[in-house]
Amino acid sequence: QVQLVESGGGLVQAGGSLRLSCAASGRTISVYAMGWFRQAPGKEREFVAGISWSGGTTNYADAVKDRFTISRDNAKNTVYLQVNSLKPEDAAVYYCAVRRRPYSTVALDRNEYAYWGQGTQVTISS
Repeated sequence: QVQLVESGGGLVQAGGSLRLSCAASGRTISVYAMGWFRQAPGKEREFVAGISWSGGTTNYADAVKDRFTISRDNAKNTVYLQVNSLKPEDAAVYYCAVRRRPYSTVALDRNEYAYWGQGTQVTISS
């Protein structure tokens, strides 16, 4: 079992930045690809960014490319999402998740992820 706790969300003005963190406990995540997803009210949960178990491969949704950066610190069992140049449409609850299979690369399909955090709210003021 893996427990994930996201933090770092909040209220920020359009154009601002946040650093979201996802701290894992119960098991090392160093051999698992990780993903960040988000869900806005009335919408489905969507892929935002992912990072392979080694950190050597990253993938981003087109909507966030060049604005968001995913990274990981395996020594701290933590994954980060730096979100810059925030837009009103970025407002959502952001979730991190652990891929089911170890030593795998990034997956865009949320069904490929086994464990999820409770989410952190990102609110954008215009």
